[in-house]
Amino acid sequence: MRALPGAFLSFVAIACGHAGEVKHMRPVATVDTTPKADQAVVVFLRPSGWGSMTQSSVFEVTDPAESVLVGIVAAKMKLAYRTTPGHHVFMSVGENADFMDARLEAGKVYYASLIAGPGYKARFLLKPVHADQRGDVAGWLAETSWVETTRDSQRWADDNEVSIAKKRAHFWPDWIAGKLGPRETLAAEDGR
Repeated sequence: MRALPGAFLSFVAIACGHAGEVKHMRPVATVDTTPKADQAVVVFLRPSGWGSMTQSSVFEVTDPAESVLVGIVAAKMKLAYRTTPGHHVFMSVGENADFMDARLEAGKVYYASLIAGPGYKARFLLKPVHADQRGDVAGWLAETSWVETTRDSQRWADDNEVSIAKKRAHFWPDWIAGKLGPRETLAAEDGR
């Protein structure tokens, strides 16, 4: 059996196991994810190091006319988003756009993972963490670091508004029609 070249092994280590570079977000030691009685919290995380050279931005797109920045998530990072209970729609943006419905209850914490896949840069899928997958969450939380938005985060979103809107417009009809696969939903009972 031939030995693998060192450069290839370095690439595999970077691609599969390392945290991504944090751009336009601030690393923080801890985040209080306890929701108030009239709130729900969604934690978006990228537990894998795959695609570590690329970040994915996350937006709330419940209002068809508005894209509200939730944050930008690098590999091995996580962020918390406080919002109202009820129906919400979230979008992740990388090389593509992907969407997820969420039906949130007050006083609960929910989890959604961003999964990087192959593409010219990296394509991302936004996946709800369902109640029967909660056993995975503790490990993912331990292996990821917290980030939070800053003014620079919003400045980045403003500077890239046209590109973000084009991706939303391009991928939205296919998501609605089910052409991107089943419409993923974070259900009320998935919170804890």
